[in-house]
Amino acid sequence: MLDLYHTCHWRRIAVAACLFLCVLGTGHAQKRIELTIAAFPAVDEVIKAAIPAWKLKHPDVDIKLVSRQFSDHHTAMTTALSTSFYLPDVMALEVGYVGRFAQGGGLEDLSRPPYDIARHQSQFVSYAFEQAKNRLGAVVAAPTDIGPGTLLYRKDVLDKAGVSEAELTRTWDSYVDSGIKIKATTGSYLMAHARDMKDILIRIGLKPGEGLYFDDQSRVLVNSPRFFRAFELARKVRKNKLDAKVSAWSNEWAEGLRRGSLSTQLTGAWLAGHLNNWLAPKTKGNWRAAQLPEKSWAAYGGTFLAIARGAPADHKALAWEFIEMMTLDRDLQLSAFKSQDAFPALLAAHNDKFFDEPIEFLGGQKARELWREAAAHITAVSVHKQDAFADEVINTELDKVLDQGKDIAVALADAERLLQRRARR
Repeated sequence: MLDLYHTCHWRRIAVAACLFLCVLGTGHAQKRIELTIAAFPAVDEVIKAAIPAWKLKHPDVDIKLVSRQFSDHHTAMTTALSTSFYLPDVMALEVGYVGRFAQGGGLEDLSRPPYDIARHQSQFVSYAFEQAKNRLGAVVAAPTDIGPGTLLYRKDVLDKAGVSEAELTRTWDSYVDSGIKIKATTGSYLMAHARDMKDILIRIGLKPGEGLYFDDQSRVLVNSPRFFRAFELARKVRKNKLDAKVSAWSNEWAEGLRRGSLSTQLTGAWLAGHLNNWLAPKTKGNWRAAQLPEKSWAAYGGTFLAIARGAPADHKALAWEFIEMMTLDRDLQLSAFKSQDAFPALLAAHNDKFFDEPIEFLGGQKARELWREAAAHITAVSVHKQDAFADEVINTELDKVLDQGKDIAVALADAERLLQRRARR
């Protein structure tokens, strides 16, 4: 009887121990990892679509997507980097903000171990990879999509004006002269704002080591033929009343694109998709795409993925794996291109047959072939920590030229002096 008692007693202990271990094991199984990804439209949709592919690799790692509007997102990322609070594991950044953040030291240098992004450099569009470098050679982000520059124009408006694409794009002067003809015959403006002319022309003809406003030695570049020509043609646009004096993304701008009161738009290739999907879908067939005048090559926008230095250290390996998946997976890159018009930064995606398909919104034009050609010719623009301030200074001086008749040479000299003082800080 005693032996039976002891046997039953130890069996009860064994069962209890098994139950305890099962509960303990279940508790561990329920403890999951969560990666926080911060993004903005339409990058957030691209990330949502990629989550199933991620879950196949890491079923135990959840993705928490935090999405804000474009400006709110970048404001939040600026604050998070400066305070080291509420930092996500991965942050999406528009190219302009990559330049600003690259000089601050708040982002991981992806060229260093354990990331070693340089081993993938040949897989990316050349200029996109270079855009993520700071002046010390650190690579602070990985490119996921790019914005090859293009000229979108209303073919129906140009036909009424008797202006051909060849005439429109032969030179920058012929582009403006075509605008005079278009305005006289149809009443349609050539562009939204004369500032758009300046914005594109200062990005053309850059030499190695030059940025928009400063060279690699922080010398100011604004008092130069490049800026003089940009200001001169912007002034010609304004004098001939060829700009509607509206800002991009305003209601007036969108309405002008819908009604045909804006006949052209200097932009990134992605705008064609926005026009088709939500900005002006009823204008299908009226738009065409062309290379920029004079076969100029320039980039308009682009998205990068970065890891903050202050982000959770135990998540960084997974964060980097997520970035590699988003930027190096050909299928995901093509899926983002097809669904959100996110032009791939991955070269392996550029040989897909999708590039050769006609675009119904553009009247059956095979415009992606044009944009692929542009992407291959664009050169990277070096970034400088004072670029944002320089942009404000130049825009202020241009406004004085356009609205107050200030002499261009004087305006650029004044801008140069102000930026020289700022660059010494």
